[in-house]
Amino acid sequence: PPLSFPLLLTIIIFSSTFFSSLEARNGIHISSLISQDLYNSLFLHKDDTACPAKDFYPYSAFIEATRRFPSFGSSGTLATRKREIAAFLAQISHETTGGWATAPDGPYAWGLCFKEEISPGSDYCDSSNQQWPCYPNKTYQGRGPIQLSWNYNYGPAGKALGFDGLKNPEIVANNSVIAFKTALWFWMTEQKPKPSCHDVMIGRYKPTAADIAANRTAGFGLVTNIINGGLECGIGSDSRVNDRIGYFQRYAKLFNVDTGRNLDCASQKSF
Repeated sequence: PPLSFPLLLTIIIFSSTFFSSLEARNGIHISSLISQDLYNSLFLHKDDTACPAKDFYPYSAFIEATRRFPSFGSSGTLATRKREIAAFLAQISHETTGGWATAPDGPYAWGLCFKEEISPGSDYCDSSNQQWPCYPNKTYQGRGPIQLSWNYNYGPAGKALGFDGLKNPEIVANNSVIAFKTALWFWMTEQKPKPSCHDVMIGRYKPTAADIAANRTAGFGLVTNIINGGLECGIGSDSRVNDRIGYFQRYAKLFNVDTGRNLDCASQKSF
């Protein structure tokens, strides 16, 4: 006999939910919003011989890494999803930029040019951190798209992603998929009192009393505060913050989405 309307509607809703969940798990949601052509148009010069990270950041590695974080780029409206992806790619572009003011195609076409910090000023070992103790003769300078730094980030990132971040930090500069995964791990993970960058960009951030007192309002500027606020925020106009914004504005335009408000962190206190 034919299915009753309520049962048919239930099946349709279940199927839609199931396949949406399946798409999220398989990373299809990302590739439907950012094609390989769009990815390449964002990062026009990442594979130039002038870039030390030449051939290290292929589109396929980015897409594979997103499968580990199915909520990335799949939360909220279509505009919210596009804006989050654009914001993430803008932040990692600043962290790895090879651009300069008069660079070919402009200063914001040179993201993903570096995979490792050049001439680090220290070994980035916080010896007071006993939870994530430094391994002998290892250094924890910036590596990968987000320039993961310090033992207290390498340790938990490795634990979450299945590699030994303390004994083998070099893998972040030697394995493209792991490199992208560490950037996405940092983006998606709340580290109190900091919210996650993901929650900020999808509108899930709820400011605490301390946040309100510090003028930490939601927007791209708050993401910058989370990433490097101690050096870049609360000091008025800053060239590094402006570089991040420049990337975001260019990318948002290519994604055909607005940037939203509160792009800088000039008047925000850092965490």
